[in-house]
Amino acid sequence: MLRLGKREFGPHEPVIMAIVNRTPDSFYDQGATFRDEPALARVERAVADGAAIIDIGGVKAGPGEEVTAAEEVRRTVGFVAEVRRRFPEVVISVDTWRHEVGEAVCEAGADVLNDAWGGVDPRLAEVAARYRVGLVCTHAGGAEPRTRPHRVEYDDVMADILRVTVGLAERAVSLGVPRESVMIDPGHDFGKNTRHSLEATRRLGEMVATGWPVLVSLSNKDFVGETLDRPVKERVVGTLATTAVSVWLGAQVYRVHEVAETRQVVEMVGAIAGWRGPAVARRGLA
Repeated sequence: MLRLGKREFGPHEPVIMAIVNRTPDSFYDQGATFRDEPALARVERAVADGAAIIDIGGVKAGPGEEVTAAEEVRRTVGFVAEVRRRFPEVVISVDTWRHEVGEAVCEAGADVLNDAWGGVDPRLAEVAARYRVGLVCTHAGGAEPRTRPHRVEYDDVMADILRVTVGLAERAVSLGVPRESVMIDPGHDFGKNTRHSLEATRRLGEMVATGWPVLVSLSNKDFVGETLDRPVKERVVGTLATTAVSVWLGAQVYRVHEVAETRQVVEMVGAIAGWRGPAVARRGLA
């Protein structure tokens, strides 16, 4: 059982995490949800389309203009509080690597800290433990936040992913983070080249076999773009194909831009796998 905020999710229940970027320079939407009203409209639509988690980020992942912890707090904390007020049942996640930001957003009502940079600030897990919130433990290959990989090599990329993510998860639980609220993430593109991310997807079942719920953040990423030679705005089909494979291999949480499309993919694959039935079943029965 995965427990996040007020919600509980069964072992084969897919969970969609909708991305809401509070940044003026996000790689995908170029700041479309930087202002409050468009961002709140995005939350409303994502919830209506089936997202159980809203993942709020105040700093874009890639290189760019410096964003201080104070500025990241300014971009996220008030918004977290407003989402909490308007959508009391939704699970609120904040994408941050900084413990100061984690503390502030937990005070405002966040349910999950999404540490996409692999524990670079070890105090973030301590914050998650103190507030008894969920934590995403990600493999980033030891990369510093907001840097791109350069000629990175692994003897066995999945072995390294397992070593890091399971280690982070076990440390989090030892600190007091509820075990049922910890997820592990292979960190597609983070500290990896395209071949590494493809292999991580192909071998995702090895992460699932650890027993920790697996989160995948695939949406429109560079490994999809390079694999198909497509620009950012033309990566949805490749993303959904990768999502389908990930569902089949047992991932549970999907961090995405396209909520409605992802929901159809996870429900269709789940029905083929036998984890859920058809929404309606009239054919051949009338």
